[in-house]
Amino acid sequence: MTDTIGFPDPGLDLSDGFKPHTSHWGVFSARNSAAGLEVRAYAGDPDPSGIIDNFPGALRHQARIAQPAIRRGWLENGPGPDDRRGRDEFVSVSWEKALDLLGDELSRIRDAHGPSAVFGGSYGWSSAGRFHHAQSQVHRFLNIAMGGYVRSVNTYSSGASSVLLPQILCGYEDITRRNVTWEQIAAETDIVLAFGGMALKNSMVAGGSISKHVERGAMAEARRRGCEFVLVSPLRDDLPAEAGAEWMTCVPGADTALMLGIVHTLVTEDLHDQAFLDRYTEGWPVFLRYLTGESDGQPKHADWAAAICGVDANNIRKLARRLAGKRALITVSHSLQRAEHGEQPVWMGMVLAAALGQIGLPGGGYAYSLGAIGYYGRRVNDVPGPTLGQGRNGVADFIPVARIADMLLNPGITYRYNGETRTYPDIRLVYWAGGNPFHHHQDINRLRKAFAKVDTLVVHELAWTATARHADIVLPATMTLEREDIGYSTNDPLMVAMHRIAEPFGLARDDYDIFADLADRLGAREPFTEGRTSREWLAYLYEPTRASLAKRGLEAPHFDEFWARGSLVVPQQPDDGGRLRRFREDPVAQALPTPSGRIEIFSAKIAGHGDADCPGHPVWLEKTDMPKPGAPCFLVANQPVTRLHSQLDFGGHSLGAKHRGREVARMNPRDAESRGIKDGDIIRLFNERGACLAAVHVTDGIAPGIVQLPTGAWYDPMDPEEEAPLCVHGNPNVLTRDIGTSSFAQGCTGQLTTVEVEKFTGNLPPIRAFDPV
Repeated sequence: MTDTIGFPDPGLDLSDGFKPHTSHWGVFSARNSAAGLEVRAYAGDPDPSGIIDNFPGALRHQARIAQPAIRRGWLENGPGPDDRRGRDEFVSVSWEKALDLLGDELSRIRDAHGPSAVFGGSYGWSSAGRFHHAQSQVHRFLNIAMGGYVRSVNTYSSGASSVLLPQILCGYEDITRRNVTWEQIAAETDIVLAFGGMALKNSMVAGGSISKHVERGAMAEARRRGCEFVLVSPLRDDLPAEAGAEWMTCVPGADTALMLGIVHTLVTEDLHDQAFLDRYTEGWPVFLRYLTGESDGQPKHADWAAAICGVDANNIRKLARRLAGKRALITVSHSLQRAEHGEQPVWMGMVLAAALGQIGLPGGGYAYSLGAIGYYGRRVNDVPGPTLGQGRNGVADFIPVARIADMLLNPGITYRYNGETRTYPDIRLVYWAGGNPFHHHQDINRLRKAFAKVDTLVVHELAWTATARHADIVLPATMTLEREDIGYSTNDPLMVAMHRIAEPFGLARDDYDIFADLADRLGAREPFTEGRTSREWLAYLYEPTRASLAKRGLEAPHFDEFWARGSLVVPQQPDDGGRLRRFREDPVAQALPTPSGRIEIFSAKIAGHGDADCPGHPVWLEKTDMPKPGAPCFLVANQPVTRLHSQLDFGGHSLGAKHRGREVARMNPRDAESRGIKDGDIIRLFNERGACLAAVHVTDGIAPGIVQLPTGAWYDPMDPEEEAPLCVHGNPNVLTRDIGTSSFAQGCTGQLTTVEVEKFTGNLPPIRAFDPV
C-alpha cells in the first residue's frame, strides 16, 4: 500500500503528446489538441478521482476571464465604500491601464493608511504546484511591495481544532500527519469508531499533489482482517461500503453527549484504563466530577446522553463494552467542529481515546480528522520540498480566518480569541488571489454587505466567480494547465514536473508575472523577483530537494533531467507513530508540548480564560440553532463529491452531477413525503437569512429530519438588486450562520444550521452563474 512509486508508470502513457501534470485530487497526464483537452489518470493510483474530468470542459469555458476588467462605479468615481459591488457592470481595459490604476491605489493605501489597512485574502487551493501557489504569491507581494498586510490564521476546515489541540495534546500536524496511518489501521486496528465518518470524497483531495488514493483499500483490508467500523453520522456514505460499517445516526451536533455517555459507562463498569489516565493525563479527577454529576448534579450516563443525541441508551452501553480492551481507534471529523461549540467534540473524542488507554498504540488511540484530506494518515517525506519564501510581514495584526465579515463590518470593535481581547483593524483594501469566499464563507448576504464597506476589492481569478463579480479590479489569472510548476506534498513520495498543457486563455497571466509588474510600479520588482523568471524559480526551489538527496547518497538528478523525466520519487520517514508513540514509550523524556507535558483532559490555561462557551474541560453545551417552527430541519452543508470546494464548478464532472442545472440536495423519504416532495423535484430551502433552490434526491441514506446540500455551487442571485436574493443554483451559504464556534477559537460554523424545505412550483429561473460578464 505504501511502496514508493515511479513516474511515468508503465500504465501511464506519455506518448502522443501527453505530458505529466498533477492536481489537488490526483496525478495525471494531459494532451491538448484541435480535438480538445484529454486527461489520463495516473495508472499507479488504485482509486483515482473523477474530479480530473472537470478539466476538459473548463479549459476554454465561457466563464473564463479573458482580459482585465474594472467595475464601472470604481472606474468613474474612484475608490470608496459602494453597495453597487455585485450589482454593477464591468469595463474591459488593457493590462497597462489595469496595473497603472491598481499600482496607484496600492500606493495611496500604503502611503495614506499603511499596510495595516490591507487584508491579504487567499485560501491556498488554486494549484498543487508549489511556486504558482496563489496564497504564497500574494503574501510575498504584499510583504515585499507593501510592507505587510493583515493576515488570517487557521482554516475554515479546522478553525476550532487547530487552536485547541496544540494546547491539550500536541501540534496539529503531529496529530494529523505523524500519528495513526492507513497502514496501521489495515494491520492493527480492531475497531474504528468514526464520529462524522471518513468520506472518500474528502480524502480524494490533498493540499498539494497526491499520487495514490489508499483509503478505500486500507479500510477494505482492515475489514477482511476482522476490524469493525462504527459510523456515527446522519449520512450513511460518510464511510465507504468497503468498510462494512454499522451506521449509528445521532442528532447533528450532539456527538459530545454521546461520547460522554460512552465514557460514563466505561467508568461505572470499570472498563476504563485507569493506569493510563494516571500516568499520561492531567486533570482526570476534575473531569470525573463533571462526568459523574458531582460538580453539577447531573450524571452523564447513557440515559442522559440518549435523550440528547437520539441514540438508544442500551446501544450506547453496548458500544462502550465493544470498545473496551480492544485496539480501538477514535476518529473525529472536521465536520463536528465546524459547528457551534465545535471545540467540545474534538476534546471529548480525545478523552474517550484516553479513557480506553489507546493513545500512542499502532492503529489505536485518537486520530483527529483522519480521512478529511488526502495526505493525513500517511508517511512523511524525509527530504525538503519546494517552498517559496514569503518575506517578512511588517504587520502583526491578524484575524481568525472565518471572521472576515465581522472585521469589515466592525472596525475598531473588540472580540475574544484564544484567551485574548483583540480589536478588528480598519481595512481599506482587500487583495484576494486564490480562493472564493462566496463558497467558503457563511451568510453570503452579510458578506455582500461587508465587501461594500472597503475602498477597493482586488481579485485575481481564472473565471467569473461571485467573488470576481463583487470586485472592483479583476485580473485574469492562468489556470494550472496553462503554466509550469512542481507538484509536491510533504506526505506523498512523488514529486511531479508539471508541464504546460495549453496556452493561457485570452489575456490571462500567471499571478507571478502580474505581481512582478505591480511590484515594479511600487519600486520593488527586484526584491520580489530576485531577478528570476518562473522557470528559474522552479530550478531554484528544486535545488534543496536535490542537494538533500545527494547528501544521503541517493539518486539526485539535476533540474533539467528531473524536468525531462517528469517525476522524482523521494524517501519517506518510517511509520513510527510520531510524537504520541514516543510520549507513550517515555512520558518524561518525551513530554508533550502542553503546559503539563501530559494529555490535558482538564486545561488550567483554557479555564483561566474565563470563556463560558469553552470551559477548562469538555462539556455538553446546549445549542442555540436547533430545529424550530419555521426551520424544523437540520441542514448539513458539507463538502461536494464532484469538485474541490467550488473550483471548476462549470467542469463536466461537476455539471454532470447537477439536475436541471441545480445542485442536488438529499432528504429522507419521510421528510419528503410529508411535504409532497418527490425525487427529482426542485425544492426551496429557506430560513431567516436567505433562500436557495436545489434539486432533490430522496434517499434512506440520510437520517430523518436532515437535509444535506453540499457547498460549492456558485452563488447565483436571481435579482442582485435585492438585499437577500434567492440563489437559484443551490449555494447553502445563503442559509448558514456567520458566528464563531466559541470565543476561544472563533472557528467556522458552516456545517450545520436549520431550515425549512418546500417544493418549488414557480417558473424555474435560468442559471447565469457561468455566463461571461
